Amino acid sequence: MGESAQTDEDTRFRDEFVGRFSEYWQSQGRPRAEGRIVGYLLVADRDAVSAEEIADGARVSRGSVSQSVRRLREMGFVELVASPERRSRLVAMDEDVWGGFLRNERSYLKRQKELAASALERLPGLSPPARNRLRNMHDYMTWLDDYHDTLLSSWEEYKARRD
Repeated sequence: MGESAQTDEDTRFRDEFVGRFSEYWQSQGRPRAEGRIVGYLLVADRDAVSAEEIADGARVSRGSVSQSVRRLREMGFVELVASPERRSRLVAMDEDVWGGFLRNERSYLKRQKELAASALERLPGLSPPARNRLRNMHDYMTWLDDYHDTLLSSWEEYKARRD
């Protein structure tokens, strides 16, 4: 098979990957364009890419890139990095975005735990079922946060064995 045929096949598969990934992403209640961007970044051959490259590669509008990158940064999926050749920053995804996501999830858990604790404190007259729901919310967030150390350690061990 010639190099151009392989390149065409690679391009078709990358496009299919981006589409399939975005379907999974959207099935979790996230915007489809955001999923297309994450899918594109997962298979991008460069460490960091411009917003224009993302728009072209993910087949989304430039406005979608801007909005989505902002949300993805908040979620810990991407970061903006300086480029000596450009005025604008590039978008980069860590090689272990999933481990990073697990690490960044802690702030979410802490905020949810604090929210439940404030409701338990400020609403002392809640019915027993409502109080139990909030207590379970608080305790689940506490338990999951405590378990993160185990999850992260197991993930690092798994990667070390794989590598």
